[in-house]
Amino acid sequence: MNRYVALARVSSREQEREGFSLAVQEDALKRYAASTGGEIVRLFRIAETASKRDERKTFKELVAFAKKNAANLDALLFYKVDRAARNLFDYVELERLESEHGLAFVSVSQPTENNPAGRMMRRTLANMASFYTEQQSVDVREGHARRVQEGWFVGAAPYGYRNVRKDGRGVIEVDPSRAETVRRIFHLYAYEPLTVDQLIARLADEGLTYRPSSPRFPRSSVYAILRDRCYLGEVEYGGQWYPGKHEPLVDRATWDRVQVLLGGKTYRSHELTYAGGLIRCGHCGNLITGEQVVKPSTGKRYVYYRCTMYKLAPGHPQVRLNEAKLDEQVLAVFRSIKQPDTVRDWFSNALREWSKRERAEASTQSDVSQREITQLQQQQDRLLNLRLLDEIDADTFARKSTEIRDKLAAASLRVEAANRDRGEQAELAIRVFELSQALVEKWLSADYAAKRQLLEIVFSNFTLDGATLCYEVNKPFDVLIEGLETSQTRGD
Repeated sequence: MNRYVALARVSSREQEREGFSLAVQEDALKRYAASTGGEIVRLFRIAETASKRDERKTFKELVAFAKKNAANLDALLFYKVDRAARNLFDYVELERLESEHGLAFVSVSQPTENNPAGRMMRRTLANMASFYTEQQSVDVREGHARRVQEGWFVGAAPYGYRNVRKDGRGVIEVDPSRAETVRRIFHLYAYEPLTVDQLIARLADEGLTYRPSSPRFPRSSVYAILRDRCYLGEVEYGGQWYPGKHEPLVDRATWDRVQVLLGGKTYRSHELTYAGGLIRCGHCGNLITGEQVVKPSTGKRYVYYRCTMYKLAPGHPQVRLNEAKLDEQVLAVFRSIKQPDTVRDWFSNALREWSKRERAEASTQSDVSQREITQLQQQQDRLLNLRLLDEIDADTFARKSTEIRDKLAAASLRVEAANRDRGEQAELAIRVFELSQALVEKWLSADYAAKRQLLEIVFSNFTLDGATLCYEVNKPFDVLIEGLETSQTRGD
């Protein structure tokens, strides 16, 4: 009895409709084996839904099985030559099994003799199959490139969108529920002091889920969403980004803010105000860490801070400081920043006078940026004309278009910033000053996140020297701590 190893392969649903389904191939392979008085020992299948990785894995398993059991096998069965191998490398591997292991290559619907003429015929058919596959790949890439340049997505829709068909064309549209989740992700990361882990926890608290099978957002998926330019209304292909026809989910200002924050790798490790890399030990330079202690008898919670080398380094000072002691030192600084009422009024008036000068400069900056926008728009038009005349290739056009769009966005942002400066600079300065005068009250009513924000606004470079908190005070708070320079006043 002849013993065979067989392979049935379908590469597309079109082939299945044309009569090359797995069932048709399997039936033909079994009929051939029966007609020769043999049996199929092992039948390998590659469905049209198989990924490239799965397809390669199945083919390698077939080759490995054939080599291992060659002594007990007679031939390899295939429906057609192009069902056996879709490229010449795979076909050569099958011919090697025939020449080195004695396993005949049998194509049941394209029979050939096992002689030089028969092998030449098989190789011709294999060449044709390889050519068809390569040409199809080129056609698909060109089709995808044209589709993307027109602004349409290729493949599965990103999270927040969904694939639909309109007028016979596959397009994407906004998925209402997931789109709101995407907008929420960008808003939380851009405008609240959250790490990615804290962002994921917040989404869970708000009942926002990733998928039914995976309710909690994976970190990698959140990073991918925050980095994906498709939410700006762009489409990626071949490493380049093109203007898309789908609805953006995020405005440019929020996108830019998120990218800056991601680049800065902001981090809040936990809810201990003075821990998380904020302070270093003045003795050894290592980080100060925090620990919570709950008194069993009362259930009260106490927080202590100490150096991470507290018990590890010989001769290290055994300082373990209560959080309340650090709060006292911070509040003392905040009280020293607060000015008398007469000074506050005078300073506010001085800020408004300064703002008048800033408005004039902001107007000049806006005009410069507006001229830059006009020049960039002209460059954009010239670039499009060059592409239409086929004087530059698609990759160059895409790369330059992305550069110009980014420059236009930056220039537009500068115009917006300059326009805001006309009315907001004075208000911002006044708000900073008012904040400095209300630091004590804000600290006493603040939660962990707000306290960390206040510390980072006012201070930098914290060290703990014994029980004393040392720091640098940021501008303009350092000037306020110094107080009025009364030695040079005119008595007013």
